[in-house]
Amino acid sequence: MMLSDLQVKAAILEFLLKKGRWGSHYFPIETLIRWLSKKVEGDGKRVRKCIKELIDKGYILLHKKGRTVSLNPSKSREILEFVEKVWGF
Repeated sequence: MMLSDLQVKAAILEFLLKKGRWGSHYFPIETLIRWLSKKVEGDGKRVRKCIKELIDKGYILLHKKGRTVSLNPSKSREILEFVEKVWGF
């Protein structure tokens, strides 16, 4: 399936939303990349790039020396609006 970078970012955020990974409830980056690389072409490189861009925007927080991530609770409204905008809920 061919997804745009915007859709990949929305898929990352949606995955973390469904798992309830806010603040100190984090999720391993490698597991996230492995799960998404099955759906996205590019062997995980695009997923890593999109995760880095989400971290730079402040939507995702790093934990455990950069090996785990979680959603930023202070940006919950922006995250929900972004996912809704991309997927059209």
